[in-house]
This record gives sequence, C-alpha cells and structure tokens, in this order.
Amino acid sequence: MTVELQILCALVLDGVLGDPRWFPHPVRFIGRLITALEELLRQRLAPRTAGIATALTVIGMVAAATTLFISAARWIHPWLGDLAGIFVLYTTFAARDLANHSRAVWAALAAGDLGEARQRVSRMVGRDTERLSEDGVVRAAVESVAENSVDGVIAPLFFAALGGPVAAMVYKAVNTLDSTVGYKNERYRDFGRTAARIDDGLNWMPARLAAPIIAAAAGMTGLSVQAAWRSAQRDGGKHPSPNSGISEAAFAGALGVRLGGAVEREGSLVRQPELGDFLAPLERNHILAASRLMVAATILAAMLFLAARWGIRALCFA
Repeated sequence: MTVELQILCALVLDGVLGDPRWFPHPVRFIGRLITALEELLRQRLAPRTAGIATALTVIGMVAAATTLFISAARWIHPWLGDLAGIFVLYTTFAARDLANHSRAVWAALAAGDLGEARQRVSRMVGRDTERLSEDGVVRAAVESVAENSVDGVIAPLFFAALGGPVAAMVYKAVNTLDSTVGYKNERYRDFGRTAARIDDGLNWMPARLAAPIIAAAAGMTGLSVQAAWRSAQRDGGKHPSPNSGISEAAFAGALGVRLGGAVEREGSLVRQPELGDFLAPLERNHILAASRLMVAATILAAMLFLAARWGIRALCFA
C-alpha cells in the first residue's frame, strides 16, 4: 500500500472515530515522557541545556519508536505494516476532534448555558475562561479552530506527504513539546526555548501554505476568498507567533469578523493584535462556520499535498 493511500485511509478513520477519550493516544505517552525527562534533567543540567536535551531526546525516541513499530509490523506481514502506518497517521490528525470540541461549545451556547460553554472552551485554549462573555467564548473557540487547523491538520498532512508516518509523528512530538514546555513564563523561558524554536521552524512552511488553502476553502463554504487572502497577507504577521497569526487572520477575513485583542492568562491581561475587519459582531454560529471552513481546508490540503507527492514520484520514476 502506498503512503498516499495510507494517508487517505487515516483521514477517513479520523473523520469517523476522532479521538475517543478511552483511546491510549500516543500524544499522552509523549507528554509523560516530556514530564519525566524534565524532572530528571533539571536536577542535573542548567535549564537551557536540560531543555535542549529533553527536546532532542523526545524527538529521537519518538522517531525510533515509530520506525521500530512499523518495521516490526511489516516484518510480521506487509499488510500489518500498512495498518501500522495508517494507525500512526490517524493519531496525528485532529480534524474530527477539533470539530467536535468546537461544536460542543456551540451546543452549550445554543442551550443558553454560558457556564458550560466556558468549561468546554477551556479544553481548547490556554487562556482564562471563567469570566468570558458569550462573545469571548465564541472568539476563543473560533481562534482555537483557526490556529489548530495548522497544528492539528495542515502541518501533519504536510509532513505525512513529505516523509510518511514517521515524519508526521515526529512533527506531533515537536508540537507536543511546544504545547507542554514552550512557554515564555519564568519556569519555561529557558527550558522551553529550543522546543518552541523547533516548532516554529517546522510550522513555517505549513503555516504559509495555510493562507491560500484557507482562502480557497472559504470559497467552498460560501465565504469570502478575497477577504480571507487579504486579511492573511495584511494581518498574519502581526501576531507574536511567527506562524499562528496567518491562519487566524485568514479565518477572520473569511468570516468577516475581528479576532485577537486582549485575553486573560493566569490572572493577567495580555494584549494581542487584532486580526481581520469588523464586518459583523461575533456570534455563536461563527463557531459552526469556522468548523466547516476547517473541514474544507482539510480536504483541500490533502488533495494538494497528495497531488504534489504523486507528481514528484511520477517525475522521479518517469
């Protein structure tokens, strides 16, 4: 079975199953590995050196373990190797889970339960949600869908097409490192610097490919292609992150809303640049529109990256 077919099967599996809570997802094991290494290495090394050692060890162990898992399965039987590759790829995609989480927030708002909506959106974002208004909950959900369209869908697809299941899982390990230790607070400013920089580097190309993909997906879902592209080009570089602002700005333009602005984190107000144009106030149905846009972007990204892989392979063997 080709890698292209494995990717398609994994996408279908993600669309059907998502990420069940009972499922022992590899990311959870990667998170435990990061925590264990942090505790061990902080006792022996300076914070920055410990962070470098942790990042490189996690990346190396994940690459080796994934390669060994697929190779062992293939040694038993080629079909089992294909199934192992599909399984690995499936665990790197998060489109269904992202849609489920965002729609759960919408459902709570539609039922008039703002408290429940705050709790549900807290599972999607790293900001304080206890005092969010309905507008704030909607903005948090839409921004999470926009940012994670790259981290959870477009980037894993890009690396899967580039280097198969092992490359996709290595990307997931780097992304997990960043989400675990890549903070600029006192504890992780030095320790997490390497993880954050590696994550920024790996996301650089997928984030920039996301702009035309999201703009084209906007046309598929009845939104504005021109506004999505214009907003991504104008506002994408305003975000403190070198990558996150591009997809958020594209979503803001497509939806005709303004994202960004002040958020509360750990009791402190953090001001972020505003992205997009205020053509309409944020309201709960923008969450559903953002979810549909993410799904359309997933389909387009898969088509684009698989077509590129097929094309390159055809040229190499022509």
